[in-house]
Amino acid sequence: MNRVLWLWGILFALWLPLSDHYTGLFLFFGVLACTIAVFFGARMGIVDRESVPVHLVWRGIRYVPWLVWEIFKSNVRVARIILAPRVRVDPSIVHFRASQRTDLGRFIYANSITLTPGTVTTGIVGDDFEVHAIVQEEIDGSEENEMNRRVSVLEGEAA
Repeated sequence: MNRVLWLWGILFALWLPLSDHYTGLFLFFGVLACTIAVFFGARMGIVDRESVPVHLVWRGIRYVPWLVWEIFKSNVRVARIILAPRVRVDPSIVHFRASQRTDLGRFIYANSITLTPGTVTTGIVGDDFEVHAIVQEEIDGSEENEMNRRVSVLEGEAA
């Protein structure tokens, strides 16, 4: 029931600025639309821990700024590679072992790797991640281990 209320609140909070109409009739339609959507979602059984991950909100407040900083640093490194003609592009495929226990945790980890410029998660088989890197030296494993640890903390599986 708690996730149903969270989902309804999130949908209505999204609906308000997107509709940009705050008259009684439009607010009624927004309440009605959100209620119908949440009702059918709950009846289909898709309102669960993975589809409404509100348990990640507080830990995500610490993770997202760190991820944004990593994305910024990777942007700078990729810009140096592009602008410096002496730096040789040496693409490679590397495999990493993920420590996340849920599909949502592995999803967050894979997308965090892909969001950082210069790396793309190309495949996942169980806990094995296949990552393409634009330069071999850029993917030494230290940042990926830190990201793996932080996503595990975000997921709530590690301290």
